[in-house]
Amino acid sequence: MSSKLPLNLDDLLRQRTVEGDRIEYKAGWNPDAIIKTLCAFANDFENLGGGYVVIGQDCDANGQPVFPPVGLHAHQLDKIQQELLTYGNQLQPTYFPILSVEQYEGRNLIVLWAPGGQNRPYKAPRAVTAKTKEYHYYIRRYASTVEVKANSEDEQELLRLTATVPFDDRQCHKADLSDLRLPLIQAYLKEVGSDLYRDSAKMPFVELARQMNIAEGGDENIKPRNVGLLFFHEEPKKFLPGAQIDVVIFPKGPGGGELIEKSFVGPIHEQVRAALRYLQNNVIREKVVKQKDRPEATRVFNYPFPAVEEGLVNAVYHRSYEQREPVEVRVNPEGIEIVSYPGPDASIRIDALNGERIVARRYRNRRIGEFLKELDLTEGRCTGIPTMREAMAENGSPLPKFSTDEGRTYFLVELPVHPKMPGLGQAHDKAHDEAHDERLTETATHILVALASGPRSRAEMIEALGIKSSRSGHFLRAVEQVRRLGLVELTIPDKPQSKNQKLRITETGRGWLAAHGDEKAQKGK
Repeated sequence: MSSKLPLNLDDLLRQRTVEGDRIEYKAGWNPDAIIKTLCAFANDFENLGGGYVVIGQDCDANGQPVFPPVGLHAHQLDKIQQELLTYGNQLQPTYFPILSVEQYEGRNLIVLWAPGGQNRPYKAPRAVTAKTKEYHYYIRRYASTVEVKANSEDEQELLRLTATVPFDDRQCHKADLSDLRLPLIQAYLKEVGSDLYRDSAKMPFVELARQMNIAEGGDENIKPRNVGLLFFHEEPKKFLPGAQIDVVIFPKGPGGGELIEKSFVGPIHEQVRAALRYLQNNVIREKVVKQKDRPEATRVFNYPFPAVEEGLVNAVYHRSYEQREPVEVRVNPEGIEIVSYPGPDASIRIDALNGERIVARRYRNRRIGEFLKELDLTEGRCTGIPTMREAMAENGSPLPKFSTDEGRTYFLVELPVHPKMPGLGQAHDKAHDEAHDERLTETATHILVALASGPRSRAEMIEALGIKSSRSGHFLRAVEQVRRLGLVELTIPDKPQSKNQKLRITETGRGWLAAHGDEKAQKGK
């Protein structure tokens, strides 16, 4: 049985990657209720990305799915699909969800994926089986499908959304279907555990793109959507200038005359991961404080990683890709600043940004968050600011600050440094001082010189240094010395034994080479 879902079915049913108000469970085929829910998901009133209807899955009084599901008899499957085709034609304008027949715990299910429509607002009959059709608008309100009352504020707002599609879900007319890269799509499907992965190599590429809803148009002129290019093209900024992350480190402050810049490009989820690795290796520091009254030591960080991660992911999620300004992370001795453009939606009051709870009325990008959540890079809606606050509080750090201007032209997240940790400039200088004060061995010096041209595996280092064995005591002690002093780091720090592991020089290591490298290298020749 071939799946058409671009996500893991188990995650969907158990609500691990899709919020409960974007899923509706139906124990059986109820066309009147299901068509109205599909209409509501197509209208996508809050730009959440539509939703899913699971037919054959029952739920308890609290709306939670019950397992094993009740399931559908095999003879029902064709009948439901035929009737869905008939009743789907009754939506105005016509709208059809993506249908996938699935099996879960030995039971048959029909899963309808209903992305936000391109031609909203949509109307549906109050009863699709009635001879006389009475059409109404429907929207999602929390976990329910509700009818929009005539002349209400909801109806006026829904009508204002006519023919407006969030930028990430629009066609990119500058690109072609061939600009979506199959290897990147397959890597994503494999990572999220989608059953679509095993069929992706043998199905027509245009069908794969349609099933993932990352392309749109007739076969003669199909174009990728912006969200497809952002995740599945090696250089999205070719089509969407500004789709990158810039990290700027001011070791001695913005006026200190010294800065380190690094830009991260590529698919936006890889940008996020690479930028976070860079910040974790070059900025985040840990301090262990022994306590007199208990044996356990207290560990604090200058910046808790979850707060940095959430701040950066939220900036990538909520920024506008119509603007050319990249997301910028500025690191100085007093704190980290994450800036994205433009500011938050006008429905959020400026004075509420630093309050206890923020509820956005409408989201700028309805598809980006869906992909980021599947990749476990974000938890869901309205969780970013609370997560940052909680992480900073647990670390004993000052609370983060959030701000924008009256014109909502930018959004600024400030993460102050922990008061008991040295600022970046002090930590940076200390690392330099330790490296300058401790005399490096000749082998350690050659390691730095060799790595100055780029990362190398241990085998490549052995060959470059002309050493006979990777178990050489001189070599092992030299590697330990340059790593201990922060002159060299692993390229895959969370998997030290990885077969792809390499060593690379750090900014501190480059600073040491700038002061001593040429002289030491000449002596070693």
